[in-house]
Amino acid sequence: MYILPVLGYLGLILGFCFLTLSIASGLYYLSELVEEHSVLSARLLRSLIYIIIGVQTLLWLVDGFPFPLTALGIASHAVYASNLRHFPIVKLRDPLFILSCVLVLINHWVWFQHFSQPAPYRNRGSNLGNRFRDRYQTAVPQPSFTEIASYFGLCVWLVPFALFVSLSAGENVLPSMGSEYATGERNGTVGQRRKRRNTGMAKAAVDGVREWVGETGAVMGLWHGENVRRFQ
Repeated sequence: MYILPVLGYLGLILGFCFLTLSIASGLYYLSELVEEHSVLSARLLRSLIYIIIGVQTLLWLVDGFPFPLTALGIASHAVYASNLRHFPIVKLRDPLFILSCVLVLINHWVWFQHFSQPAPYRNRGSNLGNRFRDRYQTAVPQPSFTEIASYFGLCVWLVPFALFVSLSAGENVLPSMGSEYATGERNGTVGQRRKRRNTGMAKAAVDGVREWVGETGAVMGLWHGENVRRFQ
């Protein structure tokens, strides 16, 4: 077979492109919703953080998850909650925001290492003597792929992803009273500042990719002038 493998690769490439466009469209739409309902979004994010902290506590108490990793996850979500102080505005150079980005990577790595380890063994009937000890050892049930993926999606990635969609970069905030937190400027007149719309980070990222693709295509000669503006 020669044609079918080629079709398989083409289908894989097209599927990846459609998936990427779907994710970008979803991020754009969610950013628009957050811009229109910022107060409700802040309440939902705060409630979501409390729920996940409660779930992690139950996993430690009931399912025997390791306490150091659970404490790290709870502390990380407390840091994530600190980004809601000036919701939806966030200063990209804020130490708490930078710490949140670092904690996302650390949590992903430590939990990946935890679930990658083989299942430990629980001793049963160890008082019968060393000769019979191995016979009474049973493996602790290993989590399935679905359970591990669900834990990562809900307890590790969900809140950082929601914050990425919801928060707005400080450099895109319209100058107003109290905006010195977002812009980092306390002096100067409003007229000297460049006014830009308050745009979510996810929306800004999608717009940046669109502009980059448009400019790159124009440089490569794929489209010109009006086509670049239509693409953007």
